[in-house]
Amino acid sequence: MTPLHRKAKSMRVKQKFDSIQQESYLSIWRTYDRLKSLEDAFFAEWQITAQQYNVLRILQLNGAPLPTLAIANKLISRAPDITRMLDRLEKQTWIVRVRSDADRRSVLVEITENGLRLLDSMADGLTELHEKQLSHVKPADLQDLCELLAKVRAPHEPSGSAWG
Repeated sequence: MTPLHRKAKSMRVKQKFDSIQQESYLSIWRTYDRLKSLEDAFFAEWQITAQQYNVLRILQLNGAPLPTLAIANKLISRAPDITRMLDRLEKQTWIVRVRSDADRRSVLVEITENGLRLLDSMADGLTELHEKQLSHVKPADLQDLCELLAKVRAPHEPSGSAWG
């Protein structure tokens, strides 16, 4: 191969990533996509979305009714239309919305017995899902991963975030 051919060939070989930041971001995105596909299949079996499940868990863990905005602020990912999501959960009888006695303008959301039963029914399968997603990684490595992701996320979290 002549020097001209070698130079032309090396010019055609482009780096896979423009920067380590790009590679890191795309690696996070790809990992999310692979893990999310397993999650989507699990939640589809229960006819619920991951976001809807997240709302139910927030209500269960809180132990008392919460205002809509408080729920939205605790979600793992942004939900631009929380009202419509709550409509769907209420239609399934997994939540109820009630007016606050203290402030009639405020709507509080409460998980129902049906919602609690659903979460209880899903618990073992969700544990199995998480094991399928991550059991091949050592617990110490998972802890390191959580710490690194928190470090990456920190400057981008809104103030007062439950994840901050």
